[in-house]
Amino acid sequence: MKSTWVLASVVGMALSIAPATAGTAKTSTMYKPLQCGCCDEYAKYLEQHGFEVKVESVPNQQLETVKRMAAVPVGLYGCHTLAVDGYVVEGLVPLNTLNKLLTEKPKIRGISLPGMPVGSPGMPGRKTSPLIIYEIPQGSTSPKEFARE
Repeated sequence: MKSTWVLASVVGMALSIAPATAGTAKTSTMYKPLQCGCCDEYAKYLEQHGFEVKVESVPNQQLETVKRMAAVPVGLYGCHTLAVDGYVVEGLVPLNTLNKLLTEKPKIRGISLPGMPVGSPGMPGRKTSPLIIYEIPQGSTSPKEFARE
């Protein structure tokens, strides 16, 4: 119980951090299952593109707590949750879309690529259809498409 409270406090702080100023490193924290190779590959992908990624491997129950605290709708769950620049990024979101979020700074909680689509960053195989990335809205509005790659 205590570890869940500590994790909840850390997640709350990570998601309330003020946006980084121009020219600073893009720092993030990834909350992922204890053993998930695609999450590890996604962290490497981000690091290769200039992000600093702190990886927190947590048991499934604690990962569920992270997702609930980040207000990620169940239908938008991905394999991990990333906190970056005050946003929630759920799943294996391609770099172009992540940069769009961080550049445009829309008034949303974040974005999600639900599931673990083949061919997305960190996943093996060739992409067979467009990746649809959804907004994680503020409040109770329905998610809508943010980008398609």
